[in-house]
Amino acid sequence: MQSLKNCPAPAKLNLFLHVTGRRPDGYHLLQTVFQIIDRSDMLHFTLRGDHALRRVNEVPGVPEEQDLIIRAAKLLQAEVQRRTGSLPPGVDIEIEKILPMGGGVGGGSSDAATTLMVLNKLWQAGLGRQELMDLGLPLGADIPFFIFGETAFAEGVGEALQPVAAPECWYVVLEPGVAVPTAKIFTSEYLTRDTPAVIMADFSRHLQQGNKLRGFGKNDLQQVATRLFPPVAEAVEWLGAYGDARMTGSGACVFCAFESEEQADAVLEKVPPAWSAWKAKALSRHPLAGML
Repeated sequence: MQSLKNCPAPAKLNLFLHVTGRRPDGYHLLQTVFQIIDRSDMLHFTLRGDHALRRVNEVPGVPEEQDLIIRAAKLLQAEVQRRTGSLPPGVDIEIEKILPMGGGVGGGSSDAATTLMVLNKLWQAGLGRQELMDLGLPLGADIPFFIFGETAFAEGVGEALQPVAAPECWYVVLEPGVAVPTAKIFTSEYLTRDTPAVIMADFSRHLQQGNKLRGFGKNDLQQVATRLFPPVAEAVEWLGAYGDARMTGSGACVFCAFESEEQADAVLEKVPPAWSAWKAKALSRHPLAGML
């Protein structure tokens, strides 16, 4: 096996996101439900004749050495060498970047997770799912979720994951045209950190009561992002005319659930031309879940 092409790195949505506290080390304690959707970056991997790890195309604003895909590849290469005593071959990685950066849909983390899963296969490294999750966590708190590979109720900093059922639906996602730096949101004086903790059964009960399209809880980061970035507030207000619109992650993307693809299409046709917008279907499992 010399290459693996067309490897998807799907987006995620946070169906709700509560900040329940803060650890002594400064990391925030969160509760959320992560939902994978069927809009993806696409990665292509080709083994090299040496040990170099290269991204073979440009990604505007992301130097190669800082890219999470290269950092993830280096971590796994070093781990394989530690375990086997030999360095696995290098890899050329090409990425077709579709997901917005600074959008709250987890694009960079998903790219890194796909890199770890694919290279684990290409190198025949034999790491299990939890081992890859543990390896990826220092690079980004969302990476373990994408390797976990199914809709999940998450706690801690986002790494304590349990599978949970979520609505089968379509989403319309708006890109307000701004990149929201995660650090700016989490360090804001406007961020509250005391939302009462919930349990997974609270979320499940909400759905059982027929609330398929009305979101559970809220996104505690949204009120900060809408205050600091007016385009996010405008997107929430516009999409909110069609349903329960809310921001995902630390922003900037805003989403709303719809029963059918036809309903999503009808809303997409009305989106003002100043915004980018797209539709995506909820997925219960990561497209590469069978790789582990």
